Amino acid sequence: QVQLVESGGGSVQAGGSLRLSCAASASRYSTNCMGWFRQAPGKEREGVAAIYTGGGSTYYADSVKGRFTISQDNAKNTVYLQMNSLKPEDTAMYYCAAAHYPSSELDEYAYNYWGQGTQVTVSS
Repeated sequence: QVQLVESGGGSVQAGGSLRLSCAASASRYSTNCMGWFRQAPGKEREGVAAIYTGGGSTYYADSVKGRFTISQDNAKNTVYLQMNSLKPEDTAMYYCAAAHYPSSELDEYAYNYWGQGTQVTVSS
């Protein structure tokens, strides 16, 4: 069982930055891909970014390209999401997830393990 714990959420004004962290248990090495997802009130959960833990390939939703960066520190079993130029529409609960062999990197149904989430609120 892979355990994921997110941190780094908070409140920020539009244009600001936040960095989310996802600390994974050592068993996450059984997975190949880590992703960040978000869910705003009344909306479906959407994929934001993903990274393959082996090769480092990254994937982004169009809505965050050029503003968000996913990265990893394998020595710390941690994945990060650097969020810059934040907009009010980025307000959501952000979740970290891990997948064994995702058929689609930004599809929530391709992921096997989930964290509890961290709230990000962006005010205008």
